[in-house]
Amino acid sequence: MLTFESLVETADFARKWVPFCKKFSIEPRAPEFYFSQKIDYLKDKVQPSFVKERRAMKRDYEEFKIRINALVAKAQKTPEEGWTMQDGTPWPGNNTRDHPGMIQVFLGYSGARDIEGNELPRLVYVSREKRPGYQHHKKAGAENALIRVSAVLTNAPFILNLDCDHYVNNSKAVREAMCFLMDPQVGRDVCYVQFPQRFDGIDRSDRYANRNTVFFDVNMKGLDGIQGPVYVGTGCVFNRQALYGYGPPSMPSLPKSSSSSCSWCGCCSCCCPGKKAPKDPSELYRDAKREELDAAIFNLREIDNYDEYERSMLISQMSFEKTFGLSTVFIESTLMENGGVAESANPSTLIKEAIHVISCGYEEKTEWGKEIGWIYGSVTEDILTGFKMHCRGWRSIYCMPLRPAFKGSAPINLSDRLHQVLRWALGSVEIFLSRHCPLWYGFGGGRLKWLQRLAYVNTIVYPFTSLPLVAYCSLPAICLLTGKFIIPTLSNLASVLFLGLFLSIIVTAVLELRWSGVSIEELWRNEQFWVIGGVSAHLFAVFQGFLKMLAGIDTNFTVTAKAADDADFGELYIVKWTTLLIPPTTLLIVNMVGVVAGFSDALNKGYEAWGPLFGKVFFSFWVILHLYPFLKGLMGRQNRTPTIVVLWSVLLASVFSLVWVRINPFVNTANSTTVAQSCISIDC
Repeated sequence: MLTFESLVETADFARKWVPFCKKFSIEPRAPEFYFSQKIDYLKDKVQPSFVKERRAMKRDYEEFKIRINALVAKAQKTPEEGWTMQDGTPWPGNNTRDHPGMIQVFLGYSGARDIEGNELPRLVYVSREKRPGYQHHKKAGAENALIRVSAVLTNAPFILNLDCDHYVNNSKAVREAMCFLMDPQVGRDVCYVQFPQRFDGIDRSDRYANRNTVFFDVNMKGLDGIQGPVYVGTGCVFNRQALYGYGPPSMPSLPKSSSSSCSWCGCCSCCCPGKKAPKDPSELYRDAKREELDAAIFNLREIDNYDEYERSMLISQMSFEKTFGLSTVFIESTLMENGGVAESANPSTLIKEAIHVISCGYEEKTEWGKEIGWIYGSVTEDILTGFKMHCRGWRSIYCMPLRPAFKGSAPINLSDRLHQVLRWALGSVEIFLSRHCPLWYGFGGGRLKWLQRLAYVNTIVYPFTSLPLVAYCSLPAICLLTGKFIIPTLSNLASVLFLGLFLSIIVTAVLELRWSGVSIEELWRNEQFWVIGGVSAHLFAVFQGFLKMLAGIDTNFTVTAKAADDADFGELYIVKWTTLLIPPTTLLIVNMVGVVAGFSDALNKGYEAWGPLFGKVFFSFWVILHLYPFLKGLMGRQNRTPTIVVLWSVLLASVFSLVWVRINPFVNTANSTTVAQSCISIDC
């Protein structure tokens, strides 16, 4: 009810806001972020009426916020009898787990227009049907429902996918994507255009690597040179035909010995009869299912000549209903490569059909979530969806405009960040244990390039690096506590070679990232959080994934928040106790204790033990240095003497105390030999 009423207010405000943005080329077009900018808003605005209209618009926006806040306050207390609408009838969605499908068109065709009388972009409220006993597949299921609704109502050939916590920062972003998707040569084979994720409200040092700069500015750029970047779940413009499970209109020639791929997944070489490669190498193959469509009813000008009964018969004959579901209107829309709704369509009929395609049983015995739309089976449905597209032969594009296309909010405190990383890692483990694992899926037809496959393998195996990483972080402390060393005793030459190798790895990484425009600080933050996430979230994801996929046990890590009162970045200092904090905390304590024990042991053994000690302590401090942001986050608030200072003081005090005990001249330093000799000379 709150979402619905908020959209009512938003639609009313948009009638003023949209023409204002277009008239003065406002950026960004999210009013909250536009009005909160601390810049000279008169720059490049030469119209004399701008100041007056901006003040009026800001006043309208403040009133809009008051109305929205009133709705939020009202929604805090749900009436016992449930919500009622303005006409007195009960709100159909009072039971969030058992309600019918709902659709309301606010703006656009047959909807409200702006204050200048121009048609506004379509704004539609959609709430899919929910019934007990049906699997709704969360985000992936919601997006599949939206694909079908939009196909019935508007059927635009391209789809923009954004998370709810992102906003459009660059109004030209969609045009940037269209330059690729509508390119006469490249566009036919492009399944989506992915934009990098950028975030607001992150502290200057980016303590927990929320910006993820190395991934978005280095890795994704590299993938753009192969078959394209992976789909990251938001900031992506799709070709609708690619979401329907079709292959690209043109495919590279296949070798004579290879057989045609499976009509949907492009991976099975045994389910379809073999096809010989054409004599002319420049001739291109079309996807097997697309060829069937072409042979039957792909010519829309011809299908328009059929009556309703003949159209239904043709569609049934092609077994489209087993793939797309029981909706003739939707199936016809899938055959329109350039989009658009049939001119003969009745708007009232379309609304009924749109409600039908969001019913909870519509996807039963169809290919939804298996081969078409967003793919089910993992909490990271974005990786699976993009992977299936690349397996069919599509390629993707990475677009990085100078002005960031979209911006969002990042989980800023330590616990939220670790839980976000846990969800991503768990999704990767789920894919690794499923039939869609890139190690063995999608080999038929050779449509997925080997380097692209290697990139996808990297996206699913990285959680397993947590096992050797935990050993890596534990060994220095074990060596200090036991008196052993990580590596055997080296000669001077071998030590120089080892240090040279160690330094060359660091220098190479720094140079590569500098060439990519990534600062050394961002590299270091990325390395630190890779260790923090590796020994906590990735480790738990591996065990949770195996328990869930093999034993059917779904574990949950509870989060308890401890509030912080700081004004600036107050959320950064919130401590939310969760099980994920235990492994890195243990590693920190063990390494600190190991340092103290190492110094104590060296003091007892004499100066000869100090050389090996520095080697052991170096590795231990290297681990502590990587876990330092975690330690700061664990300490919480910083507006008084930080607890971390106390901890380091205790550590240093312990070391200096032991040193003082060793060098104190008043302490008896006689060894056992001198004591024995003195005992012999005593006349008993």
